[in-house]
Amino acid sequence: MKRYYPVIRVLSLVIFMFGLTMLVPWALSWALHDGAESAFDEAVLLTLGSGLGLWYATRREKRDLTIRDGFLMVALVWTVLPVYASLPLIIQLNASFTDAYFEAVSGLTTTGATVFEGLDKLPVSLNFWRTQLVWLGGMGLIVLAVAVLPLLGIGGRQMFKAETPGPMKDSKMTPRIAETAKGLWVVYTLISIACVLGYQWAGMTWLDAIMHMFATMGLGGFSSHDASFGYFDSPAIEAVSIAFMLIAGCNFATHYIALSGRSLRPYASDPEAGMFILVTVGSVIGIAIYLDVHAVYPTFVEALRFSAFNVVSIATTTGFANTDYALWPFFAPLWMLFLCSFATSAGSTGGGIKMIRAIVLYKQVYRELLRAMHPNAVHPIRIGKEVVPPNILFAVLAFGFVYMVCIVSMTLLLSFSGLEIITALSAVIASINNTGPGLGQVGPATNFAVLTDFQTWVCTAAMLLGRLEIFTLLVVLTPAFWRR
Repeated sequence: MKRYYPVIRVLSLVIFMFGLTMLVPWALSWALHDGAESAFDEAVLLTLGSGLGLWYATRREKRDLTIRDGFLMVALVWTVLPVYASLPLIIQLNASFTDAYFEAVSGLTTTGATVFEGLDKLPVSLNFWRTQLVWLGGMGLIVLAVAVLPLLGIGGRQMFKAETPGPMKDSKMTPRIAETAKGLWVVYTLISIACVLGYQWAGMTWLDAIMHMFATMGLGGFSSHDASFGYFDSPAIEAVSIAFMLIAGCNFATHYIALSGRSLRPYASDPEAGMFILVTVGSVIGIAIYLDVHAVYPTFVEALRFSAFNVVSIATTTGFANTDYALWPFFAPLWMLFLCSFATSAGSTGGGIKMIRAIVLYKQVYRELLRAMHPNAVHPIRIGKEVVPPNILFAVLAFGFVYMVCIVSMTLLLSFSGLEIITALSAVIASINNTGPGLGQVGPATNFAVLTDFQTWVCTAAMLLGRLEIFTLLVVLTPAFWRR
């Protein structure tokens, strides 16, 4: 057990920092006297106290983390922090641990699925906390940790490598990992400020603007209103949301390089950005035409408005809605659910397998077709000007296989537990891709409150698998990981 003390020591500091983030909704609750003051008092004390207690018990364990420690650390952070995040919900709303933990995991994994109703009547500070979780989880609490923990004498490269999304985990923007993390957070914060100003300009109150910025930048879809963006019924607000969802769906490393170099060239050389925009915009136009042909809306302009917002929202795995798109002809929501599986870029705050993996898989399929016709020809797979090494290609193929196995097995579990197949399949896809709303009983007009506790835990596991890109979590569950 003692060999894990260095991991617990780092975890204690992350828990303590997480407790500090609770001070924002805590202060808001006391400023507004919204009735949740005592809930945040207890939650803050428990979180900060736990962090300090664990740190004191392991304070002398200061060795560097190994790669194995990094995987364990990431798995612990994303499973333990939701326990503390759920405390205000349990204390204030008397929610069950299952529901509160699901909500906290949904926020931190930027899924945006909810089990709570009556959001408009919740204390403002609770809604603020829910959406703040999305913003924190968006870029990854591990990235934040590696920007701060080196100052305390703890290196973070192993954690960063385990948490960074996408197949090209070893690429760095700056020579030092802490500088990389800080750079990502600076860009993330600057774009977040612009998003708040955009929402406020479009007509939101300052509080609504901040809360919906949290959910937009994290691509997490939580709202302070049951009707989501239907509450505002504003094309201007929807336009701002679309713009920033598309920005958050791109690789933040590309944003960082573009801003630091004051040039748009990085976007042109990014192998994902162009395809992400092409697929998303093409789907918006295609579904708008499809809705117009089926006379779902009186004019094409109106069809384009609702198509643009909802398609971008689901394709970027955000999960906002301004209408019940489950009532559209079935092909439209089905295509949207398919998009959320791959559209966003690696290094974005979105979920799914990421566009880079989809491109690699497509090129591998095409290469096999060429090999069938020309067995002796050499056809290297290239991303941009770079040849994809065999180890990355094999990792992508393995990821695609395990991704499909997880979807099928969890769908079977939900179906076995009594859910009809459309609800079961869409709930798993929406959870593992960190999208939020599915179809059927978990569609955009309802939420995940209809699920039993067992079904809720299956979806919770799917969200965690998706956020940690499956292997990071599965590797900790293998017997070989725990052998000395």
